[in-house]
Amino acid sequence: MNACTKPIFFTRHPILITAILGAVALPGLLVAQDARKNPASKIFVSDVSGEAQIDTGDNIQDLAKKSVYTVQGAVIETKKAEKEEDKSKMFSTMVYSNGTGAYFDQDTRLEMKRFQQEPFTPNRGDMEVEPSISQTQAFLARGTVALCNSKLVAGSSMNYQTNLGQVNIRGQKVVIESQNEITKVSMLDGESTVKSAGTDLGGRVLRSGEQAIIRRQPNAPPQVMIQKIPPSEASQLDDKVAQACMAKKTVYFEVKERQITENAPAAGTTETRSTATDEPATTGTTPGASPVTAFDGNTAAIGTSNVVREIIAVPVVPVELPVQFTVSPAQITTPGRGGD
Repeated sequence: MNACTKPIFFTRHPILITAILGAVALPGLLVAQDARKNPASKIFVSDVSGEAQIDTGDNIQDLAKKSVYTVQGAVIETKKAEKEEDKSKMFSTMVYSNGTGAYFDQDTRLEMKRFQQEPFTPNRGDMEVEPSISQTQAFLARGTVALCNSKLVAGSSMNYQTNLGQVNIRGQKVVIESQNEITKVSMLDGESTVKSAGTDLGGRVLRSGEQAIIRRQPNAPPQVMIQKIPPSEASQLDDKVAQACMAKKTVYFEVKERQITENAPAAGTTETRSTATDEPATTGTTPGASPVTAFDGNTAAIGTSNVVREIIAVPVVPVELPVQFTVSPAQITTPGRGGD
């Protein structure tokens, strides 16, 4: 190679080199900044009756009451009851960090394909409206899920799929049941759009008091049929949604920003936290281990420390009522008899 063709790019253009290296590093920086702005969405387990577990992708744990998990990509399963009389005794209730209360019946498997949420401001005034825009996409492989939702803000979406169809939820109270041959969607409050799998593009609108039934058809795509909720099913549906709504009132969520020094646990690890009522709820742990709150791994470097922005669950403590006591006639003073 002669002098005329010798590369001089890297030796004579340091400013251009810096600009190119900066452009290469920019996407990673933007990803880090976006991660800091969007902490991982969480789910709070308010009650567990019977056996249930969550597969987070890293490990499989038994669901623990008053624990918090990062739920996107997780699989939640409740155990099947062995006896008919035990079916009503086996369930789990949870609260998503967008304010959705959920009831999981026995023998239920839910795959949370996507659950993302934009940052929100703590100390909100209206707890009946979700705190920020969120996108939920879940697959109900089998079983029954009852949802008690906060009012969705503009830009949010909530989509639950089964093997036979899907429902785009806009209302506040809905029950979804998925079996191999049939899917039922019961709308107790609000509206949703139900679509069958296959050729159904537009879908059918489901209103309060209505139930959509999607059945598997021989040699044909499944079809959506809409009817009134049968009176024989109404009571059980109401009970399931009521438990989801009760769970919704047991917790509220905040976003907190903390700095981690170089000696603190690295991003994505865990640290021990207090389990007092004014502290964040804890994640599920192995038997005998200390309760922990998991970092979501969203950090941004600032000098010698990292900033972690995370969604935390704060359990609601019932107001303690005054102690009741009985006043006997002997304790009542009468004017003129030593009482004044």
